[in-house]
Amino acid sequence: MKKIYLANSLFSEADFLYNELLADDLISLGFEVYAPQRNTAINDKTKSADSVAIFHGDTDQLNSSDFMVAVLDGLVVDPGVAAEIGYMVAMKKPVYALFTDSRESSKTFNISKVGLLNSPLESQFSYTNLYVVGAIKSNGEIFSKRSDLYNHLAKLK
Repeated sequence: MKKIYLANSLFSEADFLYNELLADDLISLGFEVYAPQRNTAINDKTKSADSVAIFHGDTDQLNSSDFMVAVLDGLVVDPGVAAEIGYMVAMKKPVYALFTDSRESSKTFNISKVGLLNSPLESQFSYTNLYVVGAIKSNGEIFSKRSDLYNHLAKLK
């Protein structure tokens, strides 16, 4: 059974619940899944784990995973997720990312959207760090819908 490392922010209730949904879906597709939030020894934020314990605990799971599913949603890619993506790419393990920002799927040409680009802070388009995007694209793929991600992963079992 192939193992997936699920990388996403895990600090808000919304992130926590979305991670649970993704983890359960991936398990139902027939994968073993490491979801860091489920590792309560190091990621139960009501308790205490130091940075070295967190690093070693999650790095052991990165090493034993076949590939990663990373969620890129948010104002910026979560810093921990970005570091984990870099680690996986350095190990030449595939990263399959999910970016569901509605602005990404609305890239229709619209002259008024383009016109707003000349005004400060009026971009109607999303932005994600291009180094992180390039790292993923060099060793994986980015999906804008969960269903497309799941269909791709089903072929990897």
